[in-house]
Amino acid sequence: MGNKLYRDYNSYLRERFGCRVQKVTVDAGLTCPNRDGRCGRGGCIYCNSRGSGTGAARRGETVTEQLEKGKAFLGKRYKARKFLAYFQSFSNTYAPLAHLKALYAEALAVKDIVGLSIGTRPDCVPDDVLDHLQALARERLVWLEYGLQSARDETLKLIERGHGVKDFEDALDRARRRHLPVCAHVILGLPGEGREEMMQTARFLAARDIQAVKIHLLYVVKVTKLDALYREGRYKCLTRNEYVALTAEFLARLPFRIVVQRLTGDPHREELRAPLWALEKRENLRAIHDYMERKGLRQGQYAPLSGQWLETMH
Repeated sequence: MGNKLYRDYNSYLRERFGCRVQKVTVDAGLTCPNRDGRCGRGGCIYCNSRGSGTGAARRGETVTEQLEKGKAFLGKRYKARKFLAYFQSFSNTYAPLAHLKALYAEALAVKDIVGLSIGTRPDCVPDDVLDHLQALARERLVWLEYGLQSARDETLKLIERGHGVKDFEDALDRARRRHLPVCAHVILGLPGEGREEMMQTARFLAARDIQAVKIHLLYVVKVTKLDALYREGRYKCLTRNEYVALTAEFLARLPFRIVVQRLTGDPHREELRAPLWALEKRENLRAIHDYMERKGLRQGQYAPLSGQWLETMH
């Protein structure tokens, strides 16, 4: 652990590949079972029609074109030499296997792409897709990113997520039986959740065989159900100070073996309703770091040890 406050993703990738590695976002033009009617319509209350994507697929850009463009930009900006293809928009295991195979193969055929990171939902990872990813993982790095958001079924129902906690546990178990690493996505500031409910999610993840986590702020995107709640005064965003403290406490409850892939979201400026400070990524990361230093917090500080919780009040 050394002097690190948390186990960051850049260091993990550098240790594995010996150089700077960057994710390149890919929009594969897929959809979501919470939009096409399989389990719901309209998506989660915070999601708009782009599904956290770039809109590249709608513009007709191929996977190869998106990766080449991203490589050029990130290589220049960060001096990255290798890249991961990050299938981000909507649910990237939610399509016929033949179509998914073609998408993944196209990405892996691009020069200097060393692996895949596949964002999806835990209720749409059939065994045949996991078997194919297991086969790819024999030669390349393959990550699965599951959107959990909260470890409370009450919250998942409230945000119209369309799946439950048991779906996550089942998808995690089937991925880990195939030795596929899993990154869990969580959101802080969800409606109906206070500090204790958010820490409950941290404890849930700490007790499970996940390999990474992404922590997101719930920000309000225009033209969503959450946007309507916000404008009606029925939802209040976290302040920056609240988010910083909650994120630091969340990290303190995660074992240091879990890689931290993200501590903030990246809202599109033109879509963001609130809070506007969510756009200030560098300042937010610095604030989290400074808070942890000031409070003497480190990742894993309150993680379970021999079945007991080591926790003190700050």
